[in-house]
Formats: sequence, structure tokens, C-alpha cells
Amino acid sequence: MSEIKLSTVLGPAFRNLARDAFNHSHTHYDLSGGRGSLKSSCVSLLVPLILLQNPGTHAIVLRKVANTIRGSVYAQYQWAIGVLGMSAHWDAKLQPMELIYKKTGQKIMFRGADDPMKIKSIKVPFGYIAVTHFEEKDQFAGREEIRNILQSTMRGGAVFWNFESYNPPISRDNWANRDSLEERADRMCHKSTYLEAPPEWLGEQFLLEAEYLKETDEQAYRHEYLGEATGTGGNVFEKLELREITAKEIASFDHIYQGVDWGYFPDPFAFIRLHYDRARETIYFIDEMYRNKLPNEAAAREIKEKGYTDAYITCDSAEPKSVADFRACGLPAKEAVKGPGSVDYGMKWLQKRKIVIDIRRTPHAYEEFVHYEYERDKNGEFISGYPDAENHLIDATRYALERVFRRMGVTA
Repeated sequence: MSEIKLSTVLGPAFRNLARDAFNHSHTHYDLSGGRGSLKSSCVSLLVPLILLQNPGTHAIVLRKVANTIRGSVYAQYQWAIGVLGMSAHWDAKLQPMELIYKKTGQKIMFRGADDPMKIKSIKVPFGYIAVTHFEEKDQFAGREEIRNILQSTMRGGAVFWNFESYNPPISRDNWANRDSLEERADRMCHKSTYLEAPPEWLGEQFLLEAEYLKETDEQAYRHEYLGEATGTGGNVFEKLELREITAKEIASFDHIYQGVDWGYFPDPFAFIRLHYDRARETIYFIDEMYRNKLPNEAAAREIKEKGYTDAYITCDSAEPKSVADFRACGLPAKEAVKGPGSVDYGMKWLQKRKIVIDIRRTPHAYEEFVHYEYERDKNGEFISGYPDAENHLIDATRYALERVFRRMGVTA
């Protein structure tokens, strides 16, 4: 079955992924999505076909806990072999849990990661384990646990495939969500939703339930059905759009604002450059500087070298000498105007705006805005208050947009 036939079965969302896997264009494949996104179905269809294309290879499918396997991935792979019209060509064993291709003896083995020694001791009758599939990646302890397993499975051969499928946890700070954002040249990340799946696969009731939740609890819908990490309930900034900002977009930006939060060590010097679309109430982060032990003169020189002298730089007024240093270097720097309640108002103003962040352009702004949470009391409960920690670019953003607040008649 070709990748085109697979896309007919699963829908066009998986066409490029299937082609990429069959061509072995990457080694690692990260598949995330909400309910009904067919990510696990896709992997279970790909793996048997990869084995058939590569005689002498085997596969291992892993879940964190062994006693969850029979009713989940084992049944899923049996279903996939049936869909492929190959049920008569595979033997299904329960002790140990394996699917064996009769013609060659190639195996798809199913194991739990709750006994790492059993994984390390796995032996195949010939060839090597070329394919590993981690189902429900987020249930594993972290990247280190997965890496340790792969060190046992990815050896003794020439080519390997590693599939990791999961429903993103609600917290953006969960290791699985953060891990999927780290760029690797040998990894392809694929996101899918039920909206891209053939409706007949899901059934009318599934679609009705999804629409009902969308109407009654949009945030739950976005997490459960669209696979979005919508937060913990304590996230200060909920209206975040995490995506690529193209060079074409940046070329069209004409309302540029810049801000600085002074720091040296251990707090960093933090500079942000952004565009604010007032009509759509949307902030786009363009560039940042986030550095320890950076003298004012060196920071000013770097800003000038980037050509960022076309807009005011509104700076934290706590260090007037540093603002003067910037002016002496030829930068259009000015002090922020602070007043009673300025932090609280500025933060609430930012919270009401959509904020678009490209992790490639502004990685530290991404870290701060995504993971910034309200204060907690001694019992760990969230309270109204903004922690004064890990918020240097957040403060720089407040300063940058201060004159927008002030036009509205409120001191920021």
C-alpha cells in the first residue's frame, strides 16, 4: 500500500508524513493531536509496511505501563493489519505479546516501559529492531527515559524509525509539549485534528459531541479535540498564538515599538522589538536580546547594528544613568513613566491582546509568556498577583507599549 493509498484511508493530512517515512527522510517522527485525529491509526498502518519494505527488521511498540497494552496498541495494530488486508499473513501471540509476519518471521513486539530491564534484554531471532513506537509519549517520565530506551533499541542496524504519538497535556509547561517544540534536523513534527479525518471513520455521534463541547466550553474543546495546550488555569497569558512569523509579514509591519528591562547579572539585559496591530489588537514579537553581563554600550552598539533606530526604545526608569548611556550612543531612548498601579494595569492590558510568538525569532519571550503564571499561596493555590521573576521580556514589552496605554488616559 503506497502513501497515496494510505492518505485515502486516513485522509490527506497524513500524505506527506507517509511519504516522508517511506523515504526515510527523517529518523524521528512526533505526532500530536486531539481526540479522533488518527495519529495512532497512522503509525499502526505505517509500521507493518515499513517492515515489509525492509526485510530483516523488526519493530517494538511501547507504552509506559504494560497492563494497558492489550486493549490499546496491540488491538490497534491488529486493526491496522486488517485494514491493510493482511490479517491472514500475520500470527498474533499473547505470551509474549507479538505480531509475527509469517513469510519472514519479522516481529512487531509490544512491551511496557515499567520494567526497563526487559526492554534491554529483548533479543530478535535475526536482523535488528528498526522501528520503535512510543504510544502516549507524555506518559513517559521525560526525554531522558525515552532516550535511554532508544539506546537499547536503536543499535545493530543501518536505518531506524522512531514514532512518538500523544495527545498534548493541557499544561504548556509539560515536558512533552516543550520537547515537541525543540528543533531537530532529523525529526518531523506532525499535528492533526479530527477535522482532517474522514467523517465516516468518526461517526455522527463523535462529531455531535465535539460540536456540543465547542459551544459549551471552548477551552476544553480546544484542548480535547484540537490538541492544544491551553494552560493550567494559572497562566497569565491565555491569548497566545505560537507560530512562524514570516519575513513577508515582518516586511509589512509599520507600527514598531521597542522596550528594555535593565539587567546585568544574575538578571539579564532584556530588549524586545515588536509590532502592534491596533485594529486587530494583536502584538507580534519581531526580535529580542536577552543577555547576562552585557554592558550598556555593547547593547547599544548591537541594537544599532541591527538597524533598530527607527522607533523609540522605552526603558525601565529605575536606571536613568543607563537610559542616558543609550542616548549618548545615539539611540532614541526614553524612560518609562510609572505610577501607582502601573504594573497591574499594564499586565491586564497585555492579557486582553492576542500575542503572536515565533519561538525561532524570540525564544526567551516564548519561555516567559508561555510559562508565566499567577502567584500561589502557601497551599499552592493561585492568587491574584504577578510574580516578579522570569519576567524580564514581559516587563520590556510593557515598557515598549506604554505610550499606547497612556493614549487611553491611564498611566502605565
